Amino acid sequence: MLRRCSAVFVALYLGTLAYGLVSHAVGYKTYRHLGMYFIVWDMYCGWSGWETRTHLLGEGESGTYYELDPPPWGDICVFGDTGRRHYDATGMHALRLAQNTVAHTEHEPIVRYLVIEEAWAKKYNLPDELWALRYEAPREFRSYHRIRAAFDADGELTLGAPGWHAWLATQAVGNNPRLRKDVQRGTPVFTAGDFARDPSVVMPVGHQTYSRD
Repeated sequence: MLRRCSAVFVALYLGTLAYGLVSHAVGYKTYRHLGMYFIVWDMYCGWSGWETRTHLLGEGESGTYYELDPPPWGDICVFGDTGRRHYDATGMHALRLAQNTVAHTEHEPIVRYLVIEEAWAKKYNLPDELWALRYEAPREFRSYHRIRAAFDADGELTLGAPGWHAWLATQAVGNNPRLRKDVQRGTPVFTAGDFARDPSVVMPVGHQTYSRD
């Protein structure tokens, strides 16, 4: 009996791992539910040398810009003091957060929504004492701001751009002829992931800037 239970356990264990591997390889329901996190082999994605934050702005009819998140009633911080909008790396929920603030506040009509991404090198996060040990130059904080997306008053996307990390990756490939050839040679005809994802799944932002013109 014990041997049978062991055999069943091993079979289920190996079968689950095999399913996770195949799911990740072909993009089949990779993010279907929370349990997929434990069997899909994509948890070791590395760390970036850049810190990013998201700012949500609304442009009124008068040309005045309003900060729409955090809202007047306070921010929602899941971990530490970082607001929830900063965890939305793909920007899928930025518009809803901005529209929620607009719907529950008094203001002039909003004609445009802007999603601004701020990025800076993580070395600026070092405490002063560690900075002094590592660098001889004084700390001069410098960050970069980019328009990640723009929406009209009806929530229609009018401008979209890749995130900071995706843009850096694109530049790294674009400036290297050998990598450009490897990308062209290794691009598949199609991927199963394009056809298998649920509409509610958060999709990564592409590497292209596009505008509705």
